Amino acid sequence: MPEGDSVHRLAARLRAVDGALVTRGELRGGADAGTPLGGRRIVEHATHGKHLLTRFDDGSTLHTHMRMTGSWTTTGAGKRLPVRAAQDARVRMALDDGRTVWGIALPVVELLPTRDEHLAVGHLGPDLLHEDFDRDEAVRRCTADPDLPVRTVLLDQRRVAGLGNLWANELGFVRGLHPDRPIGTVDVGTLLDTAQRMLRHSATTPDAYQVTTGVLRRGERHWVVGRAGRPCLRCGTRVRARDDVEVVGSAPRRVWWCPRCQPAAVGLAGTAVG
Repeated sequence: MPEGDSVHRLAARLRAVDGALVTRGELRGGADAGTPLGGRRIVEHATHGKHLLTRFDDGSTLHTHMRMTGSWTTTGAGKRLPVRAAQDARVRMALDDGRTVWGIALPVVELLPTRDEHLAVGHLGPDLLHEDFDRDEAVRRCTADPDLPVRTVLLDQRRVAGLGNLWANELGFVRGLHPDRPIGTVDVGTLLDTAQRMLRHSATTPDAYQVTTGVLRRGERHWVVGRAGRPCLRCGTRVRARDDVEVVGSAPRRVWWCPRCQPAAVGLAGTAVG
């Protein structure tokens, strides 16, 4: 699933069409499917966590979320999408300069008044990639339930927005935190400072996208993610993994950790399995 840095990079790319007039287009998915978009001028692209907000000059906003399936692409004048991609298009915006912007296989597509954006993203915690990131509020939300595992808290977008499974795992390693360690035993402010630095670096630095080790060689881009059964890049201990279901009814997500670099806190040894 795309994480906050993914959507931040996407918005930066889509800003190449800011100011363009949509001459033809429509929504092809969601409750507003069939709504025409022609006649609106794209003002800007903004993000909050994993959510993309495309704002128009008529006071409306297109709110989308890619989740596991979605993507965006722009075709040049006279160019067409492959047939299969065109069949999966949920947003089409043909621009006055000949380009066309496509939102493909987007599971969340809704058009709402810009003044009502809070209805779509107001429940989310402070965004680590926003310039006005409210660290104190994020710390307050993250420590509201001190017995929750640190991993659970980092993945809860209502507490702090932008971190997904890759970052929850990699941050745990970088800070030396076992995924089951209670958040109440953690210096949350320092943890969020680290998260902010890593996410911003990934979002804004060429060739650094989701590279947490600083090494671009295949198999060495991440400290623990994808390394189950392989030696820890720092200490050589075999990396462990397990599948967790954080929300009943949702698909399990993989958890990775190094048992030496991320030792279980007292009383958690029995849960550090995998």
